[in-house]
Amino acid sequence: MLSLPTYHAMAAMVLTVLMFVGFVRGRMSIEIVSLLTIAVIAVGLYFFPLPGTREIDGLAIAFGGFGHYALITICALMVMGRGLVVTGALEPAARVLERVFRFNLQLGLLVSLLIVLFLSMFVNNTPVLVLMIPIFAALAARGALPTSKTLMPLNSASLIGGLATTIGTSTNILVVSIAVDLGMREMGVFDFTPIVLGAALVALPYMWLVMPRLLKDNKVAADQNVRRFHTRLRIAGDSDLIGQDVADILPKLPDGIVFHGEQKGPIQPQQRIHISGTHEALEDAVRELKGELAPNWVLDRIKRSSAALGSDILVFEMTVTADSRLITRTLPSSGIADLYGVAVLGIHRPARVLGGPDQYSEGGDLRITEGDVLLVMGIQEDLEAFSRADSLLMLDGAREMPRRSKALLAAAIMGFSVFTAAIGIFPIAISALAGAILMFVTGCVKFDRVGRALSGQVIVLVAASIAIGRIIDESGAAAWLGEALSLGLVLLPPALVLAAIMAFVTVLTNFASNATAATVGTPIAFSIAAQLDLPPEPLVLAVLFGCNLCYATPIAYQTNMLIMAEGNYDFADYVRTGVPLVVLMVATLSVLLAMTYGL
Repeated sequence: MLSLPTYHAMAAMVLTVLMFVGFVRGRMSIEIVSLLTIAVIAVGLYFFPLPGTREIDGLAIAFGGFGHYALITICALMVMGRGLVVTGALEPAARVLERVFRFNLQLGLLVSLLIVLFLSMFVNNTPVLVLMIPIFAALAARGALPTSKTLMPLNSASLIGGLATTIGTSTNILVVSIAVDLGMREMGVFDFTPIVLGAALVALPYMWLVMPRLLKDNKVAADQNVRRFHTRLRIAGDSDLIGQDVADILPKLPDGIVFHGEQKGPIQPQQRIHISGTHEALEDAVRELKGELAPNWVLDRIKRSSAALGSDILVFEMTVTADSRLITRTLPSSGIADLYGVAVLGIHRPARVLGGPDQYSEGGDLRITEGDVLLVMGIQEDLEAFSRADSLLMLDGAREMPRRSKALLAAAIMGFSVFTAAIGIFPIAISALAGAILMFVTGCVKFDRVGRALSGQVIVLVAASIAIGRIIDESGAAAWLGEALSLGLVLLPPALVLAAIMAFVTVLTNFASNATAATVGTPIAFSIAAQLDLPPEPLVLAVLFGCNLCYATPIAYQTNMLIMAEGNYDFADYVRTGVPLVVLMVATLSVLLAMTYGL
């Protein structure tokens, strides 16, 4: 006869349900719901402590998540991801995938899903996803699929990949270790890989074709009045374009670039070509056509100043006011570079004044007029001096240029962290912290910019999820649920027994933690196997699979939280896309397990 749960266990289950409802309804922000959950646990356990504990012990459960290694690991991984972004270390990989996406968006996503799934079979899926997040953020910025439509499927693929081998996740190792201690044979690395790959074939079409359609497009709508800058692209001496006719290079211009003028004949070194485009398009033109948007001596001067002062190179947009001395001047005659050590990369002119008879000088350069917007590059101090002296209004939204001199170093640091965690030299927490420290020490990430790498929403949510997991475990709620499950499985056929165990562990892992689900579920599976006279191995595998089906909530696994800020997801996104995938995987894995073991 199943006894009633303790008051603490009932309270823990009620609080978990209320937190879930609060997240899904979305009337309060995730941060508020998370903080309220932590507060209720702290106050409740102070006045009604767990048996054998003191009043203040409940505070450690409630607030322990803020110092938990999982949260520290997530923050360290975010910092390393920021290092890869600000140094441009992942641009080559992003460009390779960009070519695939340009050929076909759906093919690009399919290839990415297969790569992530395969890598996660042998490497811990957390560092795999950490590598992919900044790549797909860069791809989204270049016009590929928005991150909201790619990161959730990629995360699901990484979790399925990690499910396929005993070394794929630390949870797999934990379940297998507990099972061995209980008397089961030790499983090989690939013992259950065929079962998982069979389920992956069923789940892949959903992740590839259906899941992106269920997710909103978080990409900012294109502004029809986006600024386009006119500039002169200087062809470098080592460019492949030298000697080619101007007409031949027009098809090679990146998307969004417009060629102006009547230049004919072969391209010469240092020739200036009049083009226009957005800032991003101009950067693409510089890279693909091997040119520069300003004289080399100015760019070298900016780089030397940046290195000497330890300042980042920034790009600002500045509006020319009526009091500016630049009005009627051209860039060559303005002396901006000599006076301030900054480079003007282009000029945007509002359509209402574009096309006047005196807009160009005899040399073909655009004359600056009131209302023009200059795209200016330099270090912060020089940009501010230029703005003050020449009566320019600095617009919001400075863009930090990649510190490409640190790109190789940032990639090496990330590679070191991923490699040492993947082969088990260090735990992921230690390798991630070491990598984050190295990013700071070497200057790949600046201390004053680290706030951009961290998400307050994710930090509070992780802390709340850890607190909920602990109270579910320590109150006895998880153990009581397991006992209740075992009583209801006596009359079910084996395939449904496997499905029920898997579903139970899946619910547990989506609201508590993988470790809790593994610790509670594995002994329960052995007990049920003995009661129903079934072999324990398929039931233990049902627990192992269930521990990894953590798609339905952001608190279920650390990679779910890693993608939350970058993909701009809310709680309902995980439920809407994750629950169908959980149902699909539970059904498929249960059938394949029953068939494999002849049940």
